[in-house]
Amino acid sequence: MSNNTDVDVVIIGAGPAGSIAAMKLLNAGLSVVVLEKATFPRYVIGESLLPHCMDYLNDLDLIDLINKEGFQVKTGATFVREGHHCQFIFKNKHTKGWDTTWQVQRERFDQVLINEAENRGADVKYRATVCGFKNADGFRKITYNNEDGVEVHIQSKFVVDASGYGRVLPKLLNLIGKTNSVPRSGAFCRIKDTKRPKHLNNNISHISFDDNKSWAWVIPFSNGTSSIGLIGDTKSVEKWMENNGQLFHEIFSSDRFFGERFKNEELIMSIRSSTNYASTVTQLYGPGYVLCGNATEFLDPIFSSGVTLAIASGHNAATLVIDQLNGKDVDWEKDYSEHLIKGINVFRSYVKAWYDGTMATIFFTDQFNEKTKGQLCSVLAGYVWDESNPFVSKHYRLPKTLAQVIELQSTAEK
Repeated sequence: MSNNTDVDVVIIGAGPAGSIAAMKLLNAGLSVVVLEKATFPRYVIGESLLPHCMDYLNDLDLIDLINKEGFQVKTGATFVREGHHCQFIFKNKHTKGWDTTWQVQRERFDQVLINEAENRGADVKYRATVCGFKNADGFRKITYNNEDGVEVHIQSKFVVDASGYGRVLPKLLNLIGKTNSVPRSGAFCRIKDTKRPKHLNNNISHISFDDNKSWAWVIPFSNGTSSIGLIGDTKSVEKWMENNGQLFHEIFSSDRFFGERFKNEELIMSIRSSTNYASTVTQLYGPGYVLCGNATEFLDPIFSSGVTLAIASGHNAATLVIDQLNGKDVDWEKDYSEHLIKGINVFRSYVKAWYDGTMATIFFTDQFNEKTKGQLCSVLAGYVWDESNPFVSKHYRLPKTLAQVIELQSTAEK
């Protein structure tokens, strides 16, 4: 480490992207300081992981550590509309890779990751609010207020912004972009799940209603509780939240699939909301810094892409930082920005197709062959960089084409 720096790399944010990046950097012998504004453990939404996460966790020898927490094993995902079901089992996917993952209480999951980063040598500073960033003399100078409100200056060779929804560097460097996503909001809580059917597979369920404009999730946890939530336009969410969430609970109680399951159950966490959650930035990297996780872009929770993209981007960003600090030429545009955006765009296509009804046409048809279902299953498992999968390489047009074929066949049969 140069005598002109306090540390090799500063990471802003101790969520999954920051923790994964920290451990990757530490494995390469670099010194790391993590600046986290919150105090851990802390609640955050995004509790259902995808199998592709496991590839990155396995690379850092984290599988056994996380497995000890006893999180709910997730083997697939279920989509429901008007009593009709479509179930995807990850072991049937097109892409070779992990067949299972977890559904996690994020406060525990995130704590496990950052604790392990600290065990491996990261200097983690909680209640540290970053308020300044500048490049000077070839180094990165970060200013933050510590837990006592004292202003602290730290100098590093590189900065990784994994600040999530806080988007520290995008705000400081005026990188906030204008998203083209339709404004949507969510209402959610945790609730006891004492009437959970014994035959249930305990995977995440997505329930479509209001002509695909709105949907609900149910994420069962291993401790007999579940995360439940509703996604819709902002006005709908405001109505669902009124009178202590009366309509919110009525929607779940009246659902054909869940029936009486959540009626009169005790709330573990009161109903919260997230308004107009979609976001983007104008660039993902710059001189001496890179953005990863939700500090880059957040699409929508429908396919549980958030944590997968966070972990993937944190891992990839750290790999390239290591190369750069070791004197190698790094093409940040090709190897980071273009690569990450490619995966985001695949998810973006399927998010759009969910809300315009395309995916409903595909999911709830009787003409769903196993090969096609396996290819779509790979996307739902997070393998959005597998170009051998036509639903990845042709994500812009293939879902719409398939839906049109299904509709034509259905019309012909009538």
